Amino acid sequence: MHATSDPNLPLIESARSLIADDRLAEAATVLNQARARIPSDPRVYILSALMAEKTGDIDGAFQMMEKGLSLDSNWAPGIMELAHMQARQGQFPEAVDNAATALELAPHNVAVRNGAVQVALLSGQHDLALQHLETGLKAHPTHAQWRRALGGTLSHLGRTDESLAVWNALVAEAPQDTRALEGRMHTLLAAGRASEAARDTAALLALDPKNEAYVYYDALAHGQTPERQPAVLNRSLFDNAAAVFDQQLVQMLEYELPQQVARQILARHPARQLSLLDLGCGTGLLGAHLGRLKGRLVGADLSPKMLEQARRRAIYDDLEVADLHDTLARSSAAAWDVIAALDVCIYIGAIGEMLQGAWRALAPGGELIFSCEQAAESGPDLYLHPTTRRYAHKRSHAEAQCLDAGFSVQAKETVLRLEKGQPVHGFVVTATKPA
Repeated sequence: MHATSDPNLPLIESARSLIADDRLAEAATVLNQARARIPSDPRVYILSALMAEKTGDIDGAFQMMEKGLSLDSNWAPGIMELAHMQARQGQFPEAVDNAATALELAPHNVAVRNGAVQVALLSGQHDLALQHLETGLKAHPTHAQWRRALGGTLSHLGRTDESLAVWNALVAEAPQDTRALEGRMHTLLAAGRASEAARDTAALLALDPKNEAYVYYDALAHGQTPERQPAVLNRSLFDNAAAVFDQQLVQMLEYELPQQVARQILARHPARQLSLLDLGCGTGLLGAHLGRLKGRLVGADLSPKMLEQARRRAIYDDLEVADLHDTLARSSAAAWDVIAALDVCIYIGAIGEMLQGAWRALAPGGELIFSCEQAAESGPDLYLHPTTRRYAHKRSHAEAQCLDAGFSVQAKETVLRLEKGQPVHGFVVTATKPA
């Protein structure tokens, strides 16, 4: 692994790139060539494990990892790959332990330390990520990636002034560093210091005037509540979260909304004879609880990485990368018996356009079922939380909008998930189009 001549390296790098691009058949061919060249190369088995994970064969993935590490049990990068996969599969204690082992074996390996930071963050252990970053920066004080990660981690931990000191130094060194400007902006917005963030949004817009995300953040910095969040932000958010989404949302945050709504739908359609459009379907949790339908089940989501996870369930008849409003606009009139949009309105904001699109796309007697975080009735109709950047809706306003759109409406309050151990209160609306 440490020889100056590594005949397999080009093949290994090619296979890793192909796996990242989901070109798994081509990656398998390249890995077979690498195995033929060096049968005992542990990297071949590690990458084969990543391929198996991509296809949903988690048991096979771990078996391949075990095989690879049996060929070189003290290979720190391989152990870190195992730690990453454990974290992606929700095995957080094991992941953290293996990351620590890899660091002990290779404390000065920058890639290994990067891996340990990422495992800590995936596992929700920001204090541990901070320790890894501070240790690494003692040896590499100018490491820009670690400094940016340090700024973000300190901000997440509520250590705003320390975070800002990191961002200020980075911006001073490179005034046009968009990642540093964005980091300082996010820290200030999260700390409720929106007016101070305006200097950064102005600088970012000067560098990229047509950037929808910068326009959105500039509105926040000036005390406005944008009616919609740019699609690019949601895509990035969920692409990054896809690998651990189910473990974190279901296991850690006790998210049961898809299960509840699936029961509601099947009670209304016990014969399973219906066509259902799942907007913002994510990893396909609603489909997993519904099972196969005798009609048609289609999912749409902005995040290709989330749809990769949904595709493994082999339940949906079709899955498409698409914005909620575009999906509704493209739907044929009266095409769906049920349209679901669970945990979607918290990201799209205003619901008027969704209601109009759903009205056209639903068959007579069809139902639009959507969830919202609950805003205080004494406050604005639409509220954007400064830290989570999620929208909350006033229940009375959501019901009134449904009625104005022509639906009959029922709304039920529920706990959507946990947030830092506390319940997030919301409501589920069933808007029915007259038969």
